[in-house]
Amino acid sequence: MPHSAGTSLVSCAELQALLTQIFLRHGTSAEVAAVLAANCASAQRDGAESHGIFRIPGYLSTLASGWVNGQAVPQVQDVAPGYVAVDACNGFAQPALQAARGLLIDKARRNGIALLAIRNSHHFAALWPDVEPFAREGLVALAFVNSMACVVPTGGHKALFGTNPIAFAAPRTGGDPLVFDLATSAIAHGDVQIAARAGHTLPEGYGVDCHGQPTCDPAAILDGGALLPFGGYKGSALSMMVELLAAALTGGNFSFDFDWSQHPGAKTPRTGELLIVIDPGKGAGHNFAQRTETLVQQMRAAGQARQPGDRRYQQRAESERHGIAIDSEELARLRGLAAAPWFSEPAVPRPLA
Repeated sequence: MPHSAGTSLVSCAELQALLTQIFLRHGTSAEVAAVLAANCASAQRDGAESHGIFRIPGYLSTLASGWVNGQAVPQVQDVAPGYVAVDACNGFAQPALQAARGLLIDKARRNGIALLAIRNSHHFAALWPDVEPFAREGLVALAFVNSMACVVPTGGHKALFGTNPIAFAAPRTGGDPLVFDLATSAIAHGDVQIAARAGHTLPEGYGVDCHGQPTCDPAAILDGGALLPFGGYKGSALSMMVELLAAALTGGNFSFDFDWSQHPGAKTPRTGELLIVIDPGKGAGHNFAQRTETLVQQMRAAGQARQPGDRRYQQRAESERHGIAIDSEELARLRGLAAAPWFSEPAVPRPLA
């Protein structure tokens, strides 16, 4: 794969090992470091740059601020035949999901459906990695997570909702699972940050400035402004639904519910996550994966050439063949973070260029 003189190619395993060392150096447990590194490296591998190594400064500044507990041990509760709850104990959401994953799958296979409610958790990553693994085991999965208040509800005048993504994964015969991960805001917050860093403007209808006026300037959105929901009142209604499922139902904070003002450098929202996992092998859905494939073929016949997840799968294959292309200066900075000693005093790391 062609790459410029200013980039380096690394394997996913090399990047994951490097990120693991960074997290360890900055105060997480070995278990948390391994989960976060795998998540972040997989996003970079699949071309989801707004949720890959771009997030490392935010992770580290949050750890340094004391806002999140990088040593947290999730507490899994077997609530009911189809219900698992996890108190993430002010830790990250992915280790909480990992701790409950086996029990969740067992319940879904036994009962046909199971729910996982995670509370007191920080989710700072793409959502599709939370659901895709279930589809690869023949299960259907949905995930909902809320974040910090940065989206104005339709007709409103101040930020209330988070970007509040929804992810869905379904198995199919003859191909990779169908997977989508979409924010209920007009654009993901990370993509706004990337646009601001690159000096790019955004399309109309994506956000407002600090005065509530429409703007295409990503810096104005970030500086006291807010995002808009996608699709007007439809996206606003979906965002409201995510708040209720990911926060009210799990016992987590609403997007407007937490206060990190005493933790300068904090970037990760302390909210909740809900997952629903379904075993389609029960009842009439036993041929679900084949029916998914039938639907895909009909969508192609109707002119939809690219299916949900295809772009990530294509980039994943490229990365696995040739390596992940990373700006050489960024890679050097990552290696510096991996070698730096961890101090207990808060210190905000320099953002990656």
